[in-house]
Amino acid sequence: MGKPFMPMDMNVYFMRDVGLSAKMNLSSFLSVGRLAEARKLALRRRVWFKVLDRVERGIIDLTVKCVVCIKSGKLAKLVTAIMGKLQSAMESTGERLVRTIGVSLAGKLSGVAVGWGNVSAKGWASDLSFVAFLVAMHVGNGFGRRLSG
Repeated sequence: MGKPFMPMDMNVYFMRDVGLSAKMNLSSFLSVGRLAEARKLALRRRVWFKVLDRVERGIIDLTVKCVVCIKSGKLAKLVTAIMGKLQSAMESTGERLVRTIGVSLAGKLSGVAVGWGNVSAKGWASDLSFVAFLVAMHVGNGFGRRLSG
């Protein structure tokens, strides 16, 4: 049996609150407008000051105010790391479960189904509805076992 199919950009779509989709490339991810939107969202969710230190906040603030397009590789690396911190801080419990449990379950099930000859099962691992369903079933079964005993 082969390796299960795992989509390459599964973690990107947890930034959908700031308008990012799973198909966006890095240059649009680092646009100054998106940084400003992410900053505003982090402030609203009260994670801007909790998660980022003064230097990281300053880097984002100055980038938004002074840069039209991020061209420097070093600045892009810094901003990407900072946005990753914000992303994980703003992620809800459901999103975290989808990322940690659902993606691996969907990949395993997809691999098994492809091994059995279901060619269309390759897409299951990247189907967010299927991944969310698997998380709901997994969490539901865990709660049922704890309650019964």
